[in-house]
This record gives sequence, C-alpha cells and structure tokens, in this order.
Amino acid sequence: MGLNPFHLAIQVRDIAEARKFYFSVLGCSEGRSSDTWVDFNLYGHQLVCHLNPTLGSRGQVATHSNSVDGHGVPVPHFGVVLDMADWRQLTDRLREQCVEFIIEPYIRFEGQPGEQATMFFLDPSGNAIEFKAFKDIASQLFASSDTTGEAR
Repeated sequence: MGLNPFHLAIQVRDIAEARKFYFSVLGCSEGRSSDTWVDFNLYGHQLVCHLNPTLGSRGQVATHSNSVDGHGVPVPHFGVVLDMADWRQLTDRLREQCVEFIIEPYIRFEGQPGEQATMFFLDPSGNAIEFKAFKDIASQLFASSDTTGEAR
C-alpha cells in the first residue's frame, strides 16, 4: 500500500463556515485559497472546498443512505483511515466541539475480518464524513468479508 495522498474537491455553501469547521473543529491546516475555494491538509491529503452559492445559506448537499451493519450509512461520504490512537483522539475532539454524529463512534464487524472503529458526521454543508480505524491497518483494511460484502 503506497503513501500517495488523495485529492478531493467538495462543494460548500459558505467558505468562511467551511474554514471554521475544517480548521477549528477538525484541526486541518489551510493551504492556498481564493474567494471561491480553499485547500485543507486533511491528515496529509488535499481537501478542497469549493463554493456552491446555489446551496444557499442554510442548504446542504444531497445524500442518501445504505444499510451497513444495521446503520444508515450516508452516501456519498469521505474520510480518512487513522490508527486507533488518532481515531480516539479525534473522537474526543469532536465530542468536545459538540459535533452531532450521524452514526456514533463504535466498533463495527467486531471479531470479524475488517473489524473497525467508525463514526460518521456532516460538515455544515451536509458533506458526510467517516473516520475509521483498524488495530492493524495493513492487514485489515482490505480484509475479505462475509458474502454480503459489508466489511467495506
């Protein structure tokens, strides 16, 4: 598995609101920016928030959900796979910041291939975010699952 950072561009309703959330709540450092976009360092990956004024001041991007492990997982979503210590630290930070979880932090697929800690929440523009962790990322990230394929 390589260490190539990903680049993800998402739409937001307000650049200042996105700056506050990604910097103050998630702790991402800011890179380049303009009036209509801003780069963030999301755990070594490039996240770019692009202004979409058609969302309106209270609007949110559309999502739907699929059932995984008995929870309605929002789709689309993005996030980062962390080690367990960093995941716990982020969980504490999010709770301190009073972030409302779509799916509360918990251990999914316990005792099965692909066992993972996971949590889901939204940014202010409705972009769904998942952070997950494995005890051993290298051996568990792409572990085979049962026949339903739900361990991903």
